[in-house]
Amino acid sequence: MEWRVISIGTLPAHPLWGEKGQVRTGHATTTLVVAGNKRILIDPGLPEQILSARLAERANLAASQITDVFLTSFKSDCRRGIGAFANAEWWISEAEREGVGVPIAQRLKELNPDDEEDQVLKEVLSRDVAVLQRCRAAPDRLADRVALFPLPGVTPGLCGILLEDARFTLLVTGDAIPTVEHLERGQVLAGAVDGAKARESFAEAIEVADMFILGRDNLVVNPTKKPF
Repeated sequence: MEWRVISIGTLPAHPLWGEKGQVRTGHATTTLVVAGNKRILIDPGLPEQILSARLAERANLAASQITDVFLTSFKSDCRRGIGAFANAEWWISEAEREGVGVPIAQRLKELNPDDEEDQVLKEVLSRDVAVLQRCRAAPDRLADRVALFPLPGVTPGLCGILLEDARFTLLVTGDAIPTVEHLERGQVLAGAVDGAKARESFAEAIEVADMFILGRDNLVVNPTKKPF
């Protein structure tokens, strides 16, 4: 098994830097995992053209060579470039698929067909539905030693990926742990749909993994673990 950070993500505003409002375009950290004949891309957050270029730069791969795409959550800046991977299987946790799908369907029903703003929103939501319908409920394992690791709270079914190396465990956290500042201060992302569950997921991640690839940051060592 091999893994590599393809693109380091960022928050649109970093609350622990004292930022308020959107100060940049947010995008998720994108990670590549190669296991057997699987090339799994996690959270394609950059626009398609940029992400395709990063993939070539960082891994010497074309978008067409990716076999699987996994979304830790259905946030728009976790999936912005997913269209570049038309040949791949698209995966998301079943809990996230259901947790975001039902509200989108309900919102579509409530839109006024005579309201121009509602019709613009309908187009956006319809595109979201099309992506969600293409995403399949992920199995417990995407490949050998590549396991789903549920981390609900920030979103209804947020789910990380646990990589089981012979020497250590590495957890791709998604926004369950977004940045190194959140990790060091033990804080979850503001705006979580369920703060209590988000804190439980944060604690579970800290307990199980030796290293993390954070949702909007780089690879870091778990500060509570001894060096190895």
